[in-house]
Amino acid sequence: MSQRLIRFLVLATVAVAAITVKFPVQARAPITIKLATFAPSNSAWHKALLDMGDAWTKTTDGRVTLRVYPGGTLGTEASTVKMMSPAVGELQAALLLPPGLSRIDNAIDVFGMPFFIESDEEMRAVFAALRPMMTQRIEAEGYKVLNWGNAGWVQLFSKNDIRTLADLKAVKLYTTEGDDKSVQWYKDNGFQPIPLSFNDMVGGLKRGMIEAAPSPAYGASMLQIFRDAPYLLDVKLAPLLGATVLTNAAWNEIDAGDRPKILAAAATLEQRFLSEASKLDATAVSTMVARGLKVTTLTPAATAEFREAAEALVGSMRGTMIPADVYDAALKARDAFRASRRASGQASRDDR
Repeated sequence: MSQRLIRFLVLATVAVAAITVKFPVQARAPITIKLATFAPSNSAWHKALLDMGDAWTKTTDGRVTLRVYPGGTLGTEASTVKMMSPAVGELQAALLLPPGLSRIDNAIDVFGMPFFIESDEEMRAVFAALRPMMTQRIEAEGYKVLNWGNAGWVQLFSKNDIRTLADLKAVKLYTTEGDDKSVQWYKDNGFQPIPLSFNDMVGGLKRGMIEAAPSPAYGASMLQIFRDAPYLLDVKLAPLLGATVLTNAAWNEIDAGDRPKILAAAATLEQRFLSEASKLDATAVSTMVARGLKVTTLTPAATAEFREAAEALVGSMRGTMIPADVYDAALKARDAFRASRRASGQASRDDR
């Protein structure tokens, strides 16, 4: 190799090194994830989200931070989903309950069918079977599912005592505004649905626009629903499952090395949601009873009437309100769980 060629290679190497020092590879800019939720401010759910955000900040050295907007301050869940759309892009994430998740994919409504699932064990079995499908369906719409969660069992709070199916059909019942199919389904089956936004539910009870509202006990306690609806029907209508979703645009902005850290903190939040829900509800009921809540326990005959009617009602949701394949998968998982419990000599319902 000639001296001239050696000198050229040395100079070229030095030049490249100088350019590299002068123009280092640009690191990704820090990203702030704005997340909306209907979880009341200072509730256990809100605090859990804040803890997740703290974990994101710490584990990513500040490259990913979380800003939480609790209590529905940014509007309805429907508007929250719209704000996350690429056309708007004002939000990057949300902790959504079925009213919001169904705007992405109505398959989530399968978990809200009344009396379809009867116990925590049954819920876990059905959810485990459907989780991969549900996650895939939501992510196909442009979101990353960070975690799932359980906000407790939906029960009925009412202004007057409800003891029969006829009593329930006679009251003005809160339903989610904008869910026209659900409203029509209630009407077709003899109920009196009154669609309101979530933020108007408490005011609707105060003003008599509605006479009954479904809610987990902890949520009813946080929102003080029991003050205007002092009767609780001690029946588990359905589990209230939700999910924290992040837009793909925001997910793609997060450095690949930080993504496992984001998911790890989200998984910790999921376990917290799933493990605390029952305890939160039980404590809330005790607190509300001490403040005047009256709990109604149905007779066996009335319970049988509710369940018999529910079996017929939920069947009408297949292929109309809920995709047929999702309904069938849920029914298969539930029946398989019940069959296994019968085989072992155990009942699938909670002992009460």
